[in-house]
Amino acid sequence: MRENVHIDIVKIIEILVLSLGSIVTLFPFIWMISTSFKTPPQIISYPPTLIPKPPTLEYYTQIFTKLNFGRFFLNSGYISVIITASALLTSSFVGYVFAKFNFWGKEVIFMMILSTMMIPFAVTMIPLYLIISKLGWINSHLALIIPGLYSTFGIFLMRQFMSSIPNELREAAIVDGCGEFRTFWSIILPQCKPVLAALGIFTFMWNWDNFLWPLIVLNNEDKFTLPVGLSMFSQQWWTNYGLVMAGATISVIPVLIVFFIFQKQFIQGIVLTGLKM
Repeated sequence: MRENVHIDIVKIIEILVLSLGSIVTLFPFIWMISTSFKTPPQIISYPPTLIPKPPTLEYYTQIFTKLNFGRFFLNSGYISVIITASALLTSSFVGYVFAKFNFWGKEVIFMMILSTMMIPFAVTMIPLYLIISKLGWINSHLALIIPGLYSTFGIFLMRQFMSSIPNELREAAIVDGCGEFRTFWSIILPQCKPVLAALGIFTFMWNWDNFLWPLIVLNNEDKFTLPVGLSMFSQQWWTNYGLVMAGATISVIPVLIVFFIFQKQFIQGIVLTGLKM
């Protein structure tokens, strides 16, 4: 009886702690949405209020009628989709090679690839900019897409996951007449759906929110991505908080849609990769 009471108390404490953590995590998001519907006097009023009275769509109207927000949104969208698809494809291919093939220097090459994860972007930023400049890609979306066509983290993740897939599965497919590519595409890759979903969400979110590199290489407003475009709403002496919050609210929607669609695979992928590493 005492054990049951103890377990119930522990569960209640866990629920309370998790609930408190959820509230703390969600509150900035709720405040952002609330502010996007407030009038200018309500935004700067003291004490602040959570519920706008009355709510207004003024900032959402201004974003799409007076600003180039739609172009920023489309730029971020297609760049993120291209990079995510390319990173998933290249990470799968390279991870498969390192997981299922034996060749001279495999471990050394793999460690060299992993070592690039330890180099901060601030170190490679200037050399990368010089290369992009020599290629004539400054103020072009190629400067964002080409460096993102592969993912070191993705290679590591796919290699670790594919290493846990029994070699007998691949060998049986080859004995049955499957070529190497078909074995990879039809046998091995379908087993990796959870980890592909997790990697896809991480890659999409990182590129969707990427700010520093697009800010450096893009000069034309029509080329700006969403984070760079949102920064235009903050000027030196004044910030239009309503526009910033409305833009930020809209920018979160694609990420939430992607997460909710692949939520099951994402959670499963995180669990499986955590167990199999």
